Amino acid sequence: MEYQSQSYLTVTTDGQSERTIQTLEDMLRVCVIDFGNGWDRHLPLIEFSYNNSYHTSIKATPFEVLYGRKCRSPLCWAEVKDTQLTGPEIIHKKTEKIIQIKQRIQATRNRQKGYVDVRRKTLEFQVGDKVMLKFSPWKGVISFGKHGKLNL
Repeated sequence: MEYQSQSYLTVTTDGQSERTIQTLEDMLRVCVIDFGNGWDRHLPLIEFSYNNSYHTSIKATPFEVLYGRKCRSPLCWAEVKDTQLTGPEIIHKKTEKIIQIKQRIQATRNRQKGYVDVRRKTLEFQVGDKVMLKFSPWKGVISFGKHGKLNL
């Protein structure tokens, strides 16, 4: 297997990679805003939040897809009485941080959705309307039932 590097927002970068990079940037931005200079200490929590957040593209969390089960997160440690093993104050602090990060991510998603909704125009077409069809020549020629030279 050969390594191929991809840089952000290039022709070779696929949409899913771009979306993942954008999500991680948003998470880091929120962390810097909330925690200031100590943001780097919270990187494990950001990774944890990302890996245990529901992804619509895979219809599960990355952790569930990888391991085939739900993650036993600090949020459920208190439920199963693991507090004696780790200490209740640590669990409480980590739980608060995870909840805060998830709330900030959701707020960011809602804000971005608002930006998109403002610019989005709903288009309505009637039968017989002429529309432009855009297709990429790089994906191959698509035949629509006409053969030979096109006459305009």
